[in-house]
Amino acid sequence: MAARLMGYVSASNTPTIVGTVGLAVDFLVQAGGGGGAGNFYAAGGGAGGLRSSVTATGGGGTIEPTLNLLPSTNYYVFVGAGGGGGGGYQNGTNGSASSMGPIFSLGGGGSNSQNGGCGGGSNSSGAAGNGFLNQGFAGGTSSGGPASGVGNAGGGGTGAVGANGSGANGGNGGAGVATSITGSSVTTGGGGGGSSYSGTIGSGGAGGGGNGARGTATISQATAGAANTGGGGGGASHSSTSVGGSGGSGVVVVRWLTSVASITVGAGLTADATGTDGLYSYKRFTAGSGNISFA
Repeated sequence: MAARLMGYVSASNTPTIVGTVGLAVDFLVQAGGGGGAGNFYAAGGGAGGLRSSVTATGGGGTIEPTLNLLPSTNYYVFVGAGGGGGGGYQNGTNGSASSMGPIFSLGGGGSNSQNGGCGGGSNSSGAAGNGFLNQGFAGGTSSGGPASGVGNAGGGGTGAVGANGSGANGGNGGAGVATSITGSSVTTGGGGGGSSYSGTIGSGGAGGGGNGARGTATISQATAGAANTGGGGGGASHSSTSVGGSGGSGVVVVRWLTSVASITVGAGLTADATGTDGLYSYKRFTAGSGNISFA
């Protein structure tokens, strides 16, 4: 990345270079994951949508352009929370969006027909949710109508469609996407696994997806999506007290050339200490909302 001239558009829509220097900033904006469904035959939630300038994401395999930001200007950052897991015969709720300046990622779809950055998987009586183009994939479908042998589908991930329920077996959550914006490869956006009454449970997708539960007492509780991965929650077992796993919270990361600028973080945001990787500095935001600026 390098500093470069920032163009402005006049009233006549003719670009005019005015000499203001912009700062090139890379980003990863991962939204919160959707929650898994509650009993009786419960599907996994979809992962939160992902937009990034450093890795291909979503159905279109899109790497977005680096942002060109103005110095000493506030840019709003919001880290989305995961959706709640469903209780008795209820679907999980959608996750919350994450944003950084003009970049906006949609929260993951809760289980069973709910759309989002990634779609929730279907349970025995519904359809799969759709993912949003270039942010994530759809959930899988269930293997049939309500019966004790049905396996429920996995939620979609940022890198792959959720697996279908197959016979008595729950579908795995779709895989997430690996990104090295902090210098180390980290995978986010795994879909939640679907549940099974008597077969194999669906595993959460790589990137923080929660596992589904089984209707027998062996594995009775679904697991939540991992924090700061936007993973979808797993589907619950058939027990009347079983609750679907909640979605994992999102995360926002920005990266810039160390020699060009430093970052200021406003009130309301929770962030790690500024890290470095070669010529670059990066900041990872894990919760809250507020403004950041560069100088």
